[in-house]
This record gives sequence, C-alpha cells and structure tokens, in this order.
Amino acid sequence: MTDTWTLGGRTFHSRIIVGTGKYASLDQMRAALDASGAEIVTVALRRIDFSQPGSSLLDAIPRERYVLLPNTAGCYTADDAVRVCRLARELGIDELVKLEVIGDPKTLFPDNAATVDAARMLIKEGFVVLPYCGDDLVTCQRLVDVGCPVVMPLAAPIGSGLGIRNPHNIRLIIENVNVPVIVDAGVGTASDAAVAMELGCAGVLMNTGIAAARDPVLMATAMREAVSAGRKAFLAGRMARRAYASASSPLEGVIE
Repeated sequence: MTDTWTLGGRTFHSRIIVGTGKYASLDQMRAALDASGAEIVTVALRRIDFSQPGSSLLDAIPRERYVLLPNTAGCYTADDAVRVCRLARELGIDELVKLEVIGDPKTLFPDNAATVDAARMLIKEGFVVLPYCGDDLVTCQRLVDVGCPVVMPLAAPIGSGLGIRNPHNIRLIIENVNVPVIVDAGVGTASDAAVAMELGCAGVLMNTGIAAARDPVLMATAMREAVSAGRKAFLAGRMARRAYASASSPLEGVIE
C-alpha cells in the first residue's frame, strides 16, 4: 500500500518525526532514529555549538538519510524565534523549520499569538514553517491563513507523556483545517501514537516518549509500528460504536 504525504514540496512515507534530545549517548540516539523509521529528524538549534570543531549532534545525523528539521526550542518571543531561524539559514541549514514560541516556563505551553506573529514573519522570508501550538482550532486556522503548510497542536505538555488529553479538540482541528495535522508533544507510549493516527492525524512528532523509555530503541520500534497501525485503522474506518451488544454470529435465519 502506497500511503505518502507531502511537506515543503517533498514526499514522505514515514509519518513519525523524532527528536534528538535526552538520549544517553549519540550512539543510542542513532540506533533509536534507525528503529523509528523516521525520515524527518528535529534538532534544537540552541543545542548546537557551531563554533566547536569535532564531533557534534549534527555530525551524528546522516544528512543523506534524514531531512533535518531545526526547531526554535527555548525561544520566548517571536523576535527571538525569528532570529534563531535566520541564524540557521545563514549557517546552511534548510529553510524547513519547526517554530516554537513558549509562553509559560512551567508548562511550556506555547504563546499562540506570538507563534502566529513569528510564522507570518518567517513565511514572508521564505521559510517553510511547522508551528507548535495549542490544541485550539482558531489558532490553527490563523496559522494556516498566514501560510503554514501544516499545524502541530500539542497532545499534552512537552515531555509529560500524558497522551492526548483533548481528542475532541484534535478531531475538530483535523476536520476544519485544509492542511495536515501533526500531533506534537505529550506522546508517552505506543498507544498514544496509535490514537493520534486513528483520529486522522497526518503524523506524530515525539522525543521524550522514546528517549526516556527504559529501552529507547525498542520503544522507537513500538512507536513506528503504532503509527503504522493507527494510520491503517483510520484508513480502514472503525466500526460504529453501539450502546448494546451485537452478536458476532447473528441468530436470524437459524433453523431451530
């Protein structure tokens, strides 16, 4: 079955996007990325020290295999996020960026208004912006209106592993925006990823759910399989929910 999706003029088969933080070592990170089957890998620009020679996070990621998705994690204003993206472009990193503008340091909830402002500025400068935002339909519509090719509402607070707290909100966003929806933040285990895909999400972005597992490589495999299973279940169409039982072997037509 061929089931692809497009982003920034590129076609992808994998629907899982994986982060590169919190792993015990670069070797463990590489093994987890491989096990996940991801084609897009996100990296926090603030974690990269371009002034230091030798091995670095970027050196550990095969650029011929993965599309690098730099993100603006740690930015608390629209101007700061735009500045970081401009720096990344000057250093030769692709114009595909994950935009994060944090509004609250405790919950790491996004500043939705500042995110829309930053997205507007970056898109005018030619960036392809993937915005992390709240699970708010109006915010997602505004991000699409300024030119974002996808929206990435949170499932739960970053790194919480709580799973999808508001599936109804996610479903509303999917039904009312005309771009792919990628769940970002809060996925803790494989069942969370499957639920996101069964709702109709185009993909799932995760980091801590894999990196903080007891066995990150095995969890990456589980996440890959869950995303695939959830997508197939969505395409197949689930049975209707019923309030009462319905026998698998109907009695109609049975001869007494």
